[in-house]
Parts: sequence; C-alpha cells; structure tokens
Amino acid sequence: MRFTVAIDGPAAAGKGTVSRAIAERFGFAHLDTGLLYRAVGAKVLAGADPVAAARDLRPEDLEAGDLRTQAVAEAASKVAAIPQVRAALVDFQRSFARREGGAVLDGRDIGTVICPEAEVKLFITASAKERARRRWLELREKGADVTLEQVLAEVEARDARDRERATAPLEIAPDAVVIDTSEMDIEQAVAAAAAHVEQRLKATKEGSET
Repeated sequence: MRFTVAIDGPAAAGKGTVSRAIAERFGFAHLDTGLLYRAVGAKVLAGADPVAAARDLRPEDLEAGDLRTQAVAEAASKVAAIPQVRAALVDFQRSFARREGGAVLDGRDIGTVICPEAEVKLFITASAKERARRRWLELREKGADVTLEQVLAEVEARDARDRERATAPLEIAPDAVVIDTSEMDIEQAVAAAAAHVEQRLKATKEGSET
C-alpha cells in the first residue's frame, strides 16, 4: 500500500517530532526533508557550489553528524531559496513519498509542491515567540551563549525567507489540517495528528476493499 503523510510548518513548531512519532506509530518510513537542505548547506559551508551539492547528494550524506548546528540551519534556509537546488531534490522526495508501505515526509512545501496528492496533509505551527522559546531552551542545553531575543530574531528572519522565497514558499495547502501546538505538549500534538491519519487511513483501506 502507498500512503503519504505530508507534514509542513515553520521551524521549531514540532513537526519533526510529530512526524517521527506518526511514522513509528503507523509503521511508515520517515523522511525529514529539511535534512536534504541541511546536507546541501553543510557542503556549501565547506566550499561547495549549492546546485552541484544538491545534484550530487547521496543518502549517506544525511547521516553526517554536524547537520543540526545553527550554522548549518542558516545555510540550509538560504540554499532552500535557490530554485535549482529545490528542483534537484524533488525527485528524491517524491520517490520516497510513494514507496510501498507508507511514508511520512516533513518540510515546508510537502503538501503544496512535493506531494500535492498526499492522502494526509498536516500543517504544524506555533507562535513565533513560542517557537523561539523552544529553540532557545534547546540551544541553552547545548551550552550556547545566546539570548531569547536573538533567537526570536533568527526565527522571524527565517520565517520571512521561507514565506517570501519565489520558489515553493511556506504556505498552508488548501486541504491541510492545521494543528497549532503553541499550547500543546508533544503527546497532545501527536494525538491530534494521529487522529487525522487514522481517519484517512481507515477510509483509504475501506475504499480499496470496495
């Protein structure tokens, strides 16, 4: 069975955590598409051309240990605004999405560009202040010397880049279910997402049996 769950949303809204939990709960494969852009961003920081890095990207590049740094995150946001980079990564993502057994993909343009025909589309969001607070706490745990105000400014700048880029901007698909996690803990967010997936999965299975 091919069944695609497309999960989009801004940085630090919780979509990655929700996506991994949904994939595990339903036995689907999971792809954090942001890692594709982080892997390209890491190569750019090392001196590579962004378009060439995207075209030459290999699955093992997603296993690099430095993809979660703030510098790589900033580089990823910038290379994601390059149309040629996004085009080079489209086939990789679409092939993964339609693999047998089901797949969950999370990113910023999954439901609108990569998988517009996905069986489930979710948009996970939260206020900029709450997302900045979460990211700030993560950075503090890692020993980063950064203020909440600095992180909020970075979150808002990244949101602006993602929304305003010419190619595949961050936007909510017309048929996506919006889940605002500002006042939710992770268990509540996962439960809300799982309910929508379960409903659609049941309808899909019943439809295939008739």
